[in-house]
Amino acid sequence: MDTSGNSLPSPSCPDGKKREVCYYYDAGIASVDYGEDHSMVPRRVDMAHALVRSYGLLHDMRRLRTRPATVTEITGDFHEPDYVRLLQNLTPESFYAGGATMSAAKAHNIGVLKEGETFYDNPPIAGLWDYCQRYAGGSLAAARALGEGKADIAINWSGGMHHACKAAASGFCFVNDIVLAIKDLLHHFRRVLYVDIDVHHGDGVETAFLDSNRVMTVSFHQRTKNFFPEERGHVNHVGEGAGLYRALNVPFMEGVGDEGYCEMFKAIMKRVVDVFQPEAIVMQCGSDSLSGDRLGQLNLSIAGHAQCVSYMRSFNLPLLLLGGGGYTVNHVAACWCYETAVAIGKEIDDNIPVHCYDTYYSGQGYKLHYPVDKQLKNENKRSYLERTMTAVLENLSHLEAAPSVQFQDPPGPGGSGSTNTEPLFYEQAPREDDDPMERLHRLCGERDERCFFRELGKKRQLANFFA
Repeated sequence: MDTSGNSLPSPSCPDGKKREVCYYYDAGIASVDYGEDHSMVPRRVDMAHALVRSYGLLHDMRRLRTRPATVTEITGDFHEPDYVRLLQNLTPESFYAGGATMSAAKAHNIGVLKEGETFYDNPPIAGLWDYCQRYAGGSLAAARALGEGKADIAINWSGGMHHACKAAASGFCFVNDIVLAIKDLLHHFRRVLYVDIDVHHGDGVETAFLDSNRVMTVSFHQRTKNFFPEERGHVNHVGEGAGLYRALNVPFMEGVGDEGYCEMFKAIMKRVVDVFQPEAIVMQCGSDSLSGDRLGQLNLSIAGHAQCVSYMRSFNLPLLLLGGGGYTVNHVAACWCYETAVAIGKEIDDNIPVHCYDTYYSGQGYKLHYPVDKQLKNENKRSYLERTMTAVLENLSHLEAAPSVQFQDPPGPGGSGSTNTEPLFYEQAPREDDDPMERLHRLCGERDERCFFRELGKKRQLANFFA
């Protein structure tokens, strides 16, 4: 596909080439509830989408048709059938009734309470199977769009569940949509590069391809004592068997900022691409590596985080962008909206448009970009970064140049092995004004100034007090 397009120079996209971008959004994910005290809030995806819509970015992308993944697609040649059956049948009611269902769930790490915690990492949530189908369906649709040459960049911010294991939930993740998407891409591309910039190590994906010479996994993450996942992602963890040196880990201490992180990211990824020669890239864009996250202790700005996306975009290879972690929801939504603009090649205003979630951004002055935490100490001394860089590049020096691969396309449309014959894209994009939050916003009057009704409420309270 010709991706030269028109030059769109901007600070976020220095390579300045327009891309054909497609985008997946499923409104059903917004209603998923992990529980009142849980860090994971799926509505953050709806918040990101509302920003994308408010900035007018939907007009620059093709919309992928919403289609939940099937049992066959989720099981594939990765997830164990018994585990998938549990996900299909598990409900909060059946879990809390105890007995065999609770025992089976806990055996697969669902509903297990860790010492010192007040909530389940992987709770038996209502609508669990539907949720898994929705976000996995988005990543598979995005992968197919790239595999069939119908897009240069595909986005699914609801995906990126990198901790899920073959037969167990882990780290808020139940189905590993990334593994499913990569396996689909391997039907079309000889080598796939996986890049993870979440604050947590991408352990589920690394494990799935630990002995593969066709998938290389590179994870940039916080690696401090007792930080999840423990004892994973050390610099000397390099894969095994045919996949030896095709797992690359770049651990950081607390407080790393844009300068140190991006310098290492660009130097390492340039070398990885030069040697491994991927034909497609999958990037997990977990935003818990941003400053001010509820769980992470790194100190990236939105612009710094997006530099990594922009850099991978500049290689002009098919690129799948996925979500992942991120637990300060206004930061998450702002980041993924900005990175959508980066993917398109369009600079957007820092002032957040008036829209249905705009009050969530009052703490950052209704700006897309917010300042990093200047009080957070950067534990990554220059000597530590240099030692880590040296060790990573040494690991890369052992990497065999890109192996040749024989393709054996399974049956299915486009050689993907899928039984799906539905069109990938909507002929006409769904009506955004049907969104309930947007309807509520319109009823309140879009021309009202921010916080008009809040101030009106205060005045009424005062009036009642003096009445």
